Amino acid sequence: MAHRERGRGKPRVLAAAGLAGLVASMLATSAVAQAPPAEVAARLLKGQQALQERVARLKQSESIDLRLVADVDVFAKAVEWCLRHEEFYAPRSGKGASAWIGYAEAALKTGNARAGELAAGKPSWVLRTGSTIRGYYSKVDGSVQPYAVSLPAGINPRSGKRWPLHLKLHGRGSTLNELRLIALHEGKALPPGQKFLQLDVFGRTNNAYRYAGETDVLEALADVERRVRIDNRRITLWGFSMGGAGAWHLGLHHPSRWSSVGPGAGFVDFYKYQNQDRQRPEHQHKTLAIYDVVPYALNAFNVPVCTYGGEVDKQLVASTTMVEQAKRLGVPIKLLVGPKTGHRFHPDSFKEFMAFHEQHSKKGRRPYPGRTDVRFVTWTVKYNQCEWLTVEEMDELYKPAIVQARKDDEGTLRIKTRNVAVLQIARDVADQVEIDGVRHRLATAADGLLPGVFYARGGKSWDVLGYDESRNFQKNLDQNKRRDLQGPIDDAFMGPFVCVRGTGTPWSQAQAHWANWTLERFGREFDKWLRGRIRVVDDRSVNDEMIANNNLVLFGDPGSNAVIARVLGKLPVEWTREAIKVAGRTFLPADHGLSLIYPNPLNPRRYVVINSGHTFHAKDFKASNSWLFPRLGDIAVQKFRRRESGGYDETIAWSALFNSGWRLPGSTGKPPVRTPSPKDKSR
Repeated sequence: MAHRERGRGKPRVLAAAGLAGLVASMLATSAVAQAPPAEVAARLLKGQQALQERVARLKQSESIDLRLVADVDVFAKAVEWCLRHEEFYAPRSGKGASAWIGYAEAALKTGNARAGELAAGKPSWVLRTGSTIRGYYSKVDGSVQPYAVSLPAGINPRSGKRWPLHLKLHGRGSTLNELRLIALHEGKALPPGQKFLQLDVFGRTNNAYRYAGETDVLEALADVERRVRIDNRRITLWGFSMGGAGAWHLGLHHPSRWSSVGPGAGFVDFYKYQNQDRQRPEHQHKTLAIYDVVPYALNAFNVPVCTYGGEVDKQLVASTTMVEQAKRLGVPIKLLVGPKTGHRFHPDSFKEFMAFHEQHSKKGRRPYPGRTDVRFVTWTVKYNQCEWLTVEEMDELYKPAIVQARKDDEGTLRIKTRNVAVLQIARDVADQVEIDGVRHRLATAADGLLPGVFYARGGKSWDVLGYDESRNFQKNLDQNKRRDLQGPIDDAFMGPFVCVRGTGTPWSQAQAHWANWTLERFGREFDKWLRGRIRVVDDRSVNDEMIANNNLVLFGDPGSNAVIARVLGKLPVEWTREAIKVAGRTFLPADHGLSLIYPNPLNPRRYVVINSGHTFHAKDFKASNSWLFPRLGDIAVQKFRRRESGGYDETIAWSALFNSGWRLPGSTGKPPVRTPSPKDKSR
């Protein structure tokens, strides 16, 4: 078997690993997507609709756990998506897609069997030994998403025993879809000697576990933890190829979640991987620091990492780049190289690789509060947590914010920072803390009433926030960039979102057509590449519950969309029938469209997005996961031109990133100055 990780203009066919315990890449790339014969498609569609009706009836029963309904629903969804997107893959020799037809028939059979068992109150698959497909309903879009879990014998959720877990990230598979995931895992026996659980995520197919793909990993893990007692100090994260890229990303962005991390042959930066010698526009170049992991090498100090590459694999450079960068920082990363091996695991290397992770799984992470010696870096408040430490605010995003800490022999927590504006520290880590030479009480600070203590930097000093100030800080009254409220535009689609279309009379028909096309493109691409349907409502249907629980993605202009008109006065733009004015520039609505992300004036804890879905598109998903980076920053104006064949050509006329206070570069507005009262300065 083989899989393909494409670089623009330079496809690379890569041999897959073929070892026990290592799921091979999904299918040979010498296959073409097609629809099954008409009579077969009709039969499968009829079966899928019948199963979906059974799922609907199960959902209506108050006595049935919705989590178990998801375990049935994933089989109906797998057949539906495969039919709609014509993802029945056949060899290029033209011998037909009989394998995928068989997968679909088997999925319907299993789904119907589970539906019957669940209706009878006897779900047999819940604690079945071996590998089974499960499902959950995602908070992002309400879609059902699959994953596979492998259970050793003897698991009993009612017992006190907690089990170690391997979280396995698959490689890129050109023929990967829900049906193929089911075929790979459903009903498979455990490898001999396996005594840990294994979670094989779907990741919404091929995206290097970014955006909704990242959310999928965390949601699937949370779903498993609700079903089985997992020892969260003994979770091993590993993967190969695209899975290796995902292990680097999730391992170093969330370094306190894993007992060890194992990235195999996964890309680590955009420029080197894609052989790019020209810098991207500034707003794109900066946001590469969200997912490029070389800038996060310091975080390997906080979690054991063992990386692997084949000696003759071009992707070995990803592992050596990370090892060299970490070495410069005084941080160890173990490197394994498969002798005379290409893009696959060498059997001996794989044994050593797994032995490394078994050793650290047995040891486990330190009990709470974890390690008190920490070296942590982030380039965005999106990834801001390590052990007991949270970087709540940064002076400048997309520059390194560094925190180095150790607990001295006297029990004082000594911390040095760079580019950090506000820290939160768990109060039970130490009695006192010294931040950049300024000493404060920790255990008794802020009246001892909150689990974390907030420290805000003012000039060269640090001030501790009292109880009332801490509560106000959590409300983000200053409206600064915080975790999950930091942009750029693509960040809005990692959490719950609803798209809102206008029903009024547009100010510009040209822009209305472009906005409608943008919405339609987003829906089509999200469905195909991120495996869910976007939720779309009319502007007049938006209610308080939607505003409270979702990012609002608004399409149209202030004339056509009543919600845009409602929030426009509190957005950093001027928008009239005649012009769009932003940052001192003027653009004509007849051939320019505004896109932005901003704290929603109707609910500042959520985003509002104007006229944009994901800012990368189908060609990027097809090319390589390394191309899935933000294109429009936080705010952009695009010039559009309608093609005679339909659709639009777009060019970026202007784009920018808001600063840490959600202000445009050059804005004269200044964030409020925090002035703690004397009683709050408990030093």
